[in-house]
Amino acid sequence: MTGLLASVVIPAHNEQHVIGRCLRALTDGAADGELDVIVVANACDDDTAGVARSLGALVIETAEPGKANALNLGDARCRTFPRLYLDADIEISAAGVRDLVKALTAAGVLACAPAPQVDISHVGRPVRRFHTVLERLRGDRAAGLSGAGAYLLGEPAHRRVFPMPSRLIADDALVHRTFTEAERAVVDLVSVTIRPPRTVSALIRRRARVRIGNQQLAALGVPATEASLGMRKLFGLVRRKQVRWSDAGCFAAIVLTERAVTSARKLRRGNPAWSADRTTRS
Repeated sequence: MTGLLASVVIPAHNEQHVIGRCLRALTDGAADGELDVIVVANACDDDTAGVARSLGALVIETAEPGKANALNLGDARCRTFPRLYLDADIEISAAGVRDLVKALTAAGVLACAPAPQVDISHVGRPVRRFHTVLERLRGDRAAGLSGAGAYLLGEPAHRRVFPMPSRLIADDALVHRTFTEAERAVVDLVSVTIRPPRTVSALIRRRARVRIGNQQLAALGVPATEASLGMRKLFGLVRRKQVRWSDAGCFAAIVLTERAVTSARKLRRGNPAWSADRTTRS
């Protein structure tokens, strides 16, 4: 028996195919009583809750959809700080959680996240070309707390972020923007695999949600802290022959289509309810 190291909240909407993988990785090497794991089965019509219970997690079931609501429900049941908020398709070991907790002891660090590694080995060719260009555009830009599917908050950081607005889409972007560069850290020692959408249509839907989420944050008075990656920079990369014209054209077509989809969704005023990308849930 060891002391309680951290609480872990996992919001899960129809994640029966990946929640087991997530929980097995999390408990791999964990001492008895080391992690307080809470899975919030959010508006599920599959066996997410049953799989999570069979692997020893505390499960909360709610019929109300929405990731932020699920995070708030799980957060209310946590027993300790710091708290790790983890997407159901992300795998991180107990050793990785320990390294994240250690990172919070650095002077001034209030929140941290693992380093994301994007796996494009199983995506379609246009999606692969898109991510290749995106990586070039980002260049040496410092990684942040969004995009890794996991972030760890100590108690002072938690007070800034929770409770989250119930209809919030981009929880990780909110967390990233809440802290200064000196207050947040990406722990390179801990990496997680990010599996992007496999098809162009799924990628466009995903990016449209991200854009709507960013616009929502701006409306809430939480603007972006970094400049956007614009087309001017893309054309500069092409001129310097760091990106091929064909790849740049593919990237631009996806971005322009995503913007059109975003505009159409806003005109319809539909509810951008949280949903997982099903192309990666196999």
